[in-house]
Amino acid sequence: MKDFEYAAAATLDEAVSLLAARGERAKILAGGTDIIVQLREGLREADLVVDVKKIPEIMTYRFDPASGLSLGAAVPCYRIYEDGDVAAAYPALADAARIIGGWQIQSRASIGGNLCNSSPAADSIPALIALGAACKIAGPEGMRSVPVEQFCTSPGKNVLRRGELLVSIQFPPPAAKSGSHYLRFIPRNEMDIAVVGAGAWLRMQDGVIAEGRIGLAAVAPTPKLAEQASRFLAGKPASEETFRQAGELARQSASPISDMRGPAQYRLHLVGVLTRRALAKAAERAGA
Repeated sequence: MKDFEYAAAATLDEAVSLLAARGERAKILAGGTDIIVQLREGLREADLVVDVKKIPEIMTYRFDPASGLSLGAAVPCYRIYEDGDVAAAYPALADAARIIGGWQIQSRASIGGNLCNSSPAADSIPALIALGAACKIAGPEGMRSVPVEQFCTSPGKNVLRRGELLVSIQFPPPAAKSGSHYLRFIPRNEMDIAVVGAGAWLRMQDGVIAEGRIGLAAVAPTPKLAEQASRFLAGKPASEETFRQAGELARQSASPISDMRGPAQYRLHLVGVLTRRALAKAAERAGA
């Protein structure tokens, strides 16, 4: 690992100033489960590492059923699934938080860090997309908000500009008669990276699906919202046939590659299967 300077920012303004001054040569340290490995292995380089764990807005979360969840970007994963109210309101988020690494990793790793690492196979991002979450970003020009499905731009890249950092992830209030689920397929426990991941959210009304959202991972250069499949769900019964058809539409939005984890055709098959299963579990959780 090459030498770098270290600074612990106490406020958002301080962090923004440090990041703006060094540009791409500055990196953020929160949980450190990605960046430390990447610096050690030469996958990324930094002249300055800015520790953000002393910034309250980044390390805390607030949940109110009426206003939703504001999740600090560096809140460790275990705090999400151990909070019964948050896990019940956003079950797909808890599903994802439980499988990001092992227990030791989950005491440090965060949903915000997983998002900023911007892997096409990230486990948290399909759940965030399905739940309609948005990114609150601080920078030299103030605050801005970006929907999660627009945050990643290519493998390992995202919309953060010079001097910007992710402060929190904002979730809408949990809707009545709604449910969500995230699941993935991995070839074996020793390869803890999704071959395909699928997140689903449904809201029921008068016995049919009022609206739904489907997020996918590991099937395109970035995690993505399956827009056509999501629109298709509105007005349909929460049935196996509906979910099968939505899975077929989700397949059409996927453009996977073949790699060591699986061939493209197999991934396309998994998109249909996992979408159907995620929707069925989301409907069960919604009480359908």
